[in-house]
Amino acid sequence: MPIGTSEPGFLLVGPTLSPIACNSEAVQILTFPNTPEKIRRLNTFLTDKVRSSLVDRQAGESLEFVKEFKSGKRRYICRTFRLDNHESQNGLAVAVLLERHSSGSSALTQIAKQFDLTERERQTVELLLQGLTSKEIAARMNISPNTVKAFLRLVMVKMGVSTRSGIVGKVVGPQL
Repeated sequence: MPIGTSEPGFLLVGPTLSPIACNSEAVQILTFPNTPEKIRRLNTFLTDKVRSSLVDRQAGESLEFVKEFKSGKRRYICRTFRLDNHESQNGLAVAVLLERHSSGSSALTQIAKQFDLTERERQTVELLLQGLTSKEIAARMNISPNTVKAFLRLVMVKMGVSTRSGIVGKVVGPQL
């Protein structure tokens, strides 16, 4: 997986909004904070999650839409697409794409230039903006947590802040 990006979740659902197929990323996003192994009836769980969190049928919403979806502290953009399903008697199939919401990425590019951040420092800040811990950032970047902390300290010095939230404030603050 490339640094700074998350693989999108993908589901293919049928007319009753039951999953026909999905990738592991979609399962992880939709089952958070649980792990899929702890859920007894995963298919039923995913169907309920799609119906309750992603599609608002009572509001008369079309099955083709873009919606923000929250899983834990992370935000995702949910995009749905109707598919012609010639093999099924029921006809309707919907593809659901869950992409990590990347607010602040354009601001991050400007901030990186303004404060002369190295590529690795910028990647560290990008993952910090996604709400990852130092250990999670280290795993994504294939470095030690101490190296992540060193990158963040360098960024703090360059930005003139003293905390991780100070870094986030510098990146997303101007957008408010």
